[in-house]
Amino acid sequence: MKFQKEIDEIIQRAFKEDIGPGDITTQATISPDIIGEAKFLAKDKGIIAGLDIVQRVFQLYDASLNFQRFVSDGDKVEYGHIIASVKGKASSILTTERTALNFLQRMSGIATLSNSFKNSIKHTKTKIIDTRKTVPGLRILDKMAVEAGGCRNHRIGLYDMFLIKDNHIAASGSITKAVSACRDFMKTNNKSFKIEVEVTNLEETREALDSKADIIMLDNFDLDMMLEAVSLIDDQALIEASGGINLDTVRAVAETGVDFISVGALTHSVKALDISLDLSLVI
Repeated sequence: MKFQKEIDEIIQRAFKEDIGPGDITTQATISPDIIGEAKFLAKDKGIIAGLDIVQRVFQLYDASLNFQRFVSDGDKVEYGHIIASVKGKASSILTTERTALNFLQRMSGIATLSNSFKNSIKHTKTKIIDTRKTVPGLRILDKMAVEAGGCRNHRIGLYDMFLIKDNHIAASGSITKAVSACRDFMKTNNKSFKIEVEVTNLEETREALDSKADIIMLDNFDLDMMLEAVSLIDDQALIEASGGINLDTVRAVAETGVDFISVGALTHSVKALDISLDLSLVI
């Protein structure tokens, strides 16, 4: 699994947070000899994401648990669908239940919303991308969920792409100087990264274009100005639209001809998908 080490660290932190020194209720009420089987049930329609993470939760806590999935990440489910099951020590299942559900519900919620955005603009060339507006410590999982929903990841962090924003421009003195500084950085450090520049008007768009930025981000442009910018750039750079774009407005933005639309809401205010875990004892 990609990012295995980081994912294991996330899960272990979740165990420490929730289980701590031990699940005292389960220890008091459930014999370790009791075997159970629990089913993950969809309580709403949506797109599933996070099954690899759930399986890893059970593996790390009790390797004897047997996890079986009936759908895959990216699959659509309806109310009542059985998503997966886990069989083994009932005490282990109960102790890890909330950790597993927290990951699965959040990631599936992100995937569901991402899929809604994707479907809203499927008649265009535009791709929906995510942002860094993620829960601290959970970015890898949030971005995995975005991909499961059919959208794309933007940069993972501050280290894998240049993104020159208004404060960078103000501190550097101009877009041209900021872009030049990024190129000097790459030359000095023998590195190669894409350079993206955030612009707020057509004058800045022209300067970013003249500086030969790889990607130009149109920040909070209205539709008329966005159309002008797309015409001005004329395929000389990739174009990203950004700024409060939602399901009501995304179609019109995509139809201007931009290459990407970044949507922070995919991860910063997502509604978890309603999923339950129902346990029965195995006789």
